[in-house]
Amino acid sequence: MNGFDIVMVIAIILFARLGVRLVNGYIKIKKEQKDDSNVKNI
Repeated sequence: MNGFDIVMVIAIILFARLGVRLVNGYIKIKKEQKDDSNVKNI
């Protein structure tokens, strides 16, 4: 592996972690909005 390959692997790992965090946050927000709408409907 040359330097460029190593940099690419690190970048891919960082983007993957960021993507997982964004997806988890998005799901959490969606669940909270769903719960809020259920409370308002009652």
